[in-house]
Amino acid sequence: MGKQSSLKSVRGERKRVVIHPTAVVDGGAVLDDGVDIGPYSIIGGRVKIGAGTRVGPHVVVQGHTTIGADNRIYPFACIGMVPQDSKYNGEPTELAIGDRNTIREYVTINLGTEKGGGTTVIGDDCLIMAYCHLAHDCRLGDRVVFANGVTLAGHVEVGDHVTVGGLSAVHQFARLGKLSFVGGGSMVSQDLPPFMHATGDRARLFGLNVVGLKRRGLSADTIEKIRQAYRLIFRSGLSVTRAIARVRAEVESVPEVTHLVEFVRTSERGVIR
Repeated sequence: MGKQSSLKSVRGERKRVVIHPTAVVDGGAVLDDGVDIGPYSIIGGRVKIGAGTRVGPHVVVQGHTTIGADNRIYPFACIGMVPQDSKYNGEPTELAIGDRNTIREYVTINLGTEKGGGTTVIGDDCLIMAYCHLAHDCRLGDRVVFANGVTLAGHVEVGDHVTVGGLSAVHQFARLGKLSFVGGGSMVSQDLPPFMHATGDRARLFGLNVVGLKRRGLSADTIEKIRQAYRLIFRSGLSVTRAIARVRAEVESVPEVTHLVEFVRTSERGVIR
């Protein structure tokens, strides 16, 4: 049996924090209702873990790390480690993880850096499969899926509902727009626009992420408008400025098209074509 301590639950019952006898939990750590810490795991003194989160065996959680409710963290994950950045000198930076995420075996997630805003962020309901690496200052939205071995360099931004296939890598400062899809084994060196599908080394566009758009309930009419904008921006041979002007003049302004145009317009690394 693990060591147990009582905490008040939302329903007024008393749920217990369970800490296996072989785990090492610093006295400064804050563990909410129903947290379960598995054998041989190590939890640092500046860590906060939300209600119902289960930390499996041999997990290390360090740094100024906040983990939300009902997450599942599997063996040998290393969460809140210092950035793999030679400019990092021990500044007080953070990692913030939301609710209901699944973090599988051997995943590594680093703290932020002072020059990158100070915080690495993971949203809610994400699935991070085994051996993924999320570097300093990355920011993930909600319901992101990373297959095995996905690697993000520093400062990568990932929108909601993005899926990245296994053994793919994303260049530092690149952005993956919401509802985009990256095929397995890809090298993403520029921004991937929202709603698009890209694959390859270096990744190039293969049209819309139609399956993902349909799964999210977008209507056939909205998908067609996104497709019209895609053809003008990426397949017309026009400059980005002229293509955006054509989209604004010729494609009905639905929120998804507006978002796509703004994403392309504000790209600093350039967009995948």
